[in-house]
Order: sequence, then structure tokens, then C-alpha cells
Amino acid sequence: MPTDQCLCRIIHQSRVEKARQTMPPNQEIDRLTLLFKAMADQSRLKILMALHQEEMCVCDLAAFLGVSESAVSHQLRMLRQMALVANRREGPVLYYRLTDAHISQLVLVALDHIRE
Repeated sequence: MPTDQCLCRIIHQSRVEKARQTMPPNQEIDRLTLLFKAMADQSRLKILMALHQEEMCVCDLAAFLGVSESAVSHQLRMLRQMALVANRREGPVLYYRLTDAHISQLVLVALDHIRE
């Protein structure tokens, strides 16, 4: 008998209902899924962690990751579409930053979790 299953079959209807009632709408679940997919890529996660420290331009991020600026731009495009990063132009330089503190918190909480 598998150790990850109950030894008897019983449905606790009140628990099932509570889970259903507290579940966010499917649209929010879909957005959450996309958020975690965006953060599941090693390069994108490293970009987010670097931007947690301070804003950086594509050239900085490419040097940090040891990849081409084109590769970084591709990853930043996806992060921007997910509203995880934003940019600002200062003369010829385009700086990227995290859109808000929630992104840092997500990464730091996950990091704390895996370090337990």
C-alpha cells in the first residue's frame, strides 16, 4: 500500500468546501501560474535577484550573467510582460528595476524556504 495515501477512503466535505470557497478565481490562478513559470527560469531568477540590489542596464546584466545582451533582452522582455520589471531611460542608457517590493519578497521567502 502506498505511504502517501489514506488507509481508508473518506471525504471530509467541510474541508473540501472550505478549499473551494477560499480558492481564488481561475483567472488569478492562471496569472499566478504564469508568474511562477517566469520565475522558474534560472537566468530570469538571477536577473530578479540582481535587480533586488539595484537597477541595472542590459549591459550590466549581460556581464553579470556571462551571456549576450540579446539573451538578456529576451529574458527582460518576458519579465516586463509579466510586470515583474520596469525600465527607465537616462540618456542613452535603459535601466531596469523590479516593479515593486513584492517580487523581492517572493524570491527571498522562497530562498529562506529552501535553506531550512
